[in-house]
Amino acid sequence: MEFIPPKQTIEEVQADLIKRFTHFANPKDRYKYLIDMGKQLQQMDSDFATEENRIHGCQSQVWIHIEEHDGRLYMQAKSDAAIVSGLIALLLRVYNGRTPQEVATAPLEFLGKIGLLQQLSPNRSTGLYHMIKRIQAEGQKRLTA
Repeated sequence: MEFIPPKQTIEEVQADLIKRFTHFANPKDRYKYLIDMGKQLQQMDSDFATEENRIHGCQSQVWIHIEEHDGRLYMQAKSDAAIVSGLIALLLRVYNGRTPQEVATAPLEFLGKIGLLQQLSPNRSTGLYHMIKRIQAEGQKRLTA
C-alpha cells in the first residue's frame, strides 16, 4: 500500500468529482465513468479479504482494509461488482490518506451533486451507505482511542 498524503483538500477533490460527473449529460455516461474509476482501483492484497474487513449490508461482496500511517488513514478495497468498485473508488478518492478527524467528519453532499445517487438502485444505495458508515466509524474509532 502506498502512504502518500493527498495533495488536494477534501473540498477540492469533491469539487473536481462534481465537475467530472456533471460533465456527462447522459446518466449512462456517468455510470461508464464510475465503472472506469473502479477498474483503476489499486489491487487489494487478497490477505485482506477477510470476514473482519467485509462490509455487511452490501448485496455484492465488498472488503475494505484501513490502516493508519503517520496519523493518516490509508485504504484498500475491492468488490466483485463493477459499479460497486466504482463507488468504492469514488469514496477512496475522498477519504484515502486523510486524518481520522477528516474521515469522521467529511461532508458528503457532493454525492447528491454528481447526479449518481438518483440513479442508484435501493440495494446499491444501502451498500454505499454501509461503506461510508464503516469508513467514518474507523475515523471515529481512532479519534476516541
